[in-house]
Order: sequence, then structure tokens, then C-alpha cells
Amino acid sequence: MKRFFCSLLTTLLIGSAWATPAAPPENSRDPFVGVWTLIPQKSKYPRGECPRSLEIVMETTGNGIHYRSNTTYADGNSRRVEYTANYDGKEVLVIGSAGLLLPVALQRVDAYTVVARYSRGLRIVATSRRVVSHDGRFMTITTTSPDSSGKSLTSVGVYEKKIRAAQEP
Repeated sequence: MKRFFCSLLTTLLIGSAWATPAAPPENSRDPFVGVWTLIPQKSKYPRGECPRSLEIVMETTGNGIHYRSNTTYADGNSRRVEYTANYDGKEVLVIGSAGLLLPVALQRVDAYTVVARYSRGLRIVATSRRVVSHDGRFMTITTTSPDSSGKSLTSVGVYEKKIRAAQEP
């Protein structure tokens, strides 16, 4: 009987670990937090759409992040985007250099994966899956969205985390 209860308890603990999305380890920060720089040579965008440069800054806020990005396109135009969102799947406003943009909702899948969904009305029009490597050095963002004809396009941005020099006292 004792063996049965130990087996049952072990099964429940293992099962609950698989059923619950993993949070970052208590002794470390959210792996998404930091300054990320696009590596165009490793990224895959539809022809002619890869930005010349793209930097993303994510900072911890409550149960989510504050996101800022600055993008410079091949034609020299630039764009700034900013929002603060929790990982609870609730939509928040996105503000850009051109005004309000599509709202975003973030959902943490596991410690190293977040899905961002952008919507217009009740319809999801773009989905980005953000995955940080387990060593925390790289992030891949795979985005699927329709082009002007409605055909689904996928882009893959590969980013490297900037390592900040230790501050001197």
C-alpha cells in the first residue's frame, strides 16, 4: 500500500510539472530580458524585407515585460514600437512612431518560449513565436502573417543578446 501511494504521488508530481508552463528559475531573470540585436545574415525574411538593423530591448515589469524596438529598413526609413504586457494572454495597446498599432497578447509557453498574437478586431492577423536558446545568447522570432494578397508569409529573425560590460563602482 505504501509503495502504491509513493508511485501515485510521484506520478502526480511529474504530471503536474509537464502540465504547468515552466517559469524561469527562481535564481535567474527572465531569459527574454535584455538588449537583442538582429543578425541579418542568419535571418530569413521574404525577399527585400529584411531590416538593415533591428534592436529589441525587453525589461521586467510585474508578470511580464516592457518591450521597445527600433528598426531601420533597407530604404533608410525607421520605426519605433513600444508596449508593456503580462504573459497572461490579454491584449495590450502597442504604440509606434506612427501612432497606435495592432494590439498584442503574450502567452508564456515555457521558460524559453513566448507566443505573441497580434489582432485586428476579433481576428488574429499575425503570430510570433519567440524562443531563447538555453544558454541565453540567442533568440529566434518566427512570425507568420498574411501579405497584401492574403497569402501567409513567414519570417525568421535571429537575434544575439548584447552583453553589457560590468559597471565600475
